[in-house]
Amino acid sequence: MLRAFQSLGFAVFPCKWKTRSLHFFPQLIPISNPANFPAEFSSPTVFFQSRCRGLKMSADRSESNSDAASSSTSSNSSSAAMASTTHKPKVSFCQSCGGPTMHVIPEGEEKMRAVCSLCGKIHYENPKMVVGCLVEHNNKVLLCKRKIQPSYGLWTLPAGFLEIGESAAEGATRETLEEACAEVEVLSPFAQLDIPRIGQSYVIFRSKLKKPQFSPGPESLDCALFSLDEIPFDSLAFSSIYVTLKMYIEDVKTGAFKFHYCTINKRPGSSPSDPLGFALDYHLHS
Repeated sequence: MLRAFQSLGFAVFPCKWKTRSLHFFPQLIPISNPANFPAEFSSPTVFFQSRCRGLKMSADRSESNSDAASSSTSSNSSSAAMASTTHKPKVSFCQSCGGPTMHVIPEGEEKMRAVCSLCGKIHYENPKMVVGCLVEHNNKVLLCKRKIQPSYGLWTLPAGFLEIGESAAEGATRETLEEACAEVEVLSPFAQLDIPRIGQSYVIFRSKLKKPQFSPGPESLDCALFSLDEIPFDSLAFSSIYVTLKMYIEDVKTGAFKFHYCTINKRPGSSPSDPLGFALDYHLHS
């Protein structure tokens, strides 16, 4: 049937039907007579874009306005304002058909998405999970000095991105083995820290060494055990590690370990290791 329409001089713009896709019928536009387009549409692509409620131009305008507002905010302004920047999709080409994507707000949704201009597939971008271990041994904690960017040469807990096919605890112990050559036993979940601006969620586990042996892995310059009053807070790699260790020290002082949840709102332009480049929100604990 599509070939029959094409033989009559029609351009067919199909749409894949799925639960979270664009909700409009395939458009049949006579390409032999451009005058058949409504005056406000200069091409089939513009006609396609009009089926969604937002265009890339409006996204860019709202993002620049948000950034301008953030840059003029004082250090005492609310963290909610810092997290309000509109996310700009990063997918440029469709993963199904290879067609170019447009930045639009699909019908029935509220956020800007990368939508294929050929097949209509919506590409959703989701946060990444980072898992790691807070390793305890003889009233000290194990830290690794990073051998890679970002934050080369700064100290961190052994942690990294969760892999497909492993649990959060398995990923945390794997990262500890890779970065510190240390075999550990997970004791309990300690903290979940969400960082919306960079699309990451950290899950940190309290753990202990199975054997008192560790050494730098390929991604570490050094590994060392630090007593709590020796932790180099001015040389930590990431705000998430800074927050985790501060909460751990407080729990040690009170003699009761809790499970913590909080949101880290990064200030625009702050480096990963800036101890003052974030605000803490929604700190909950068990």
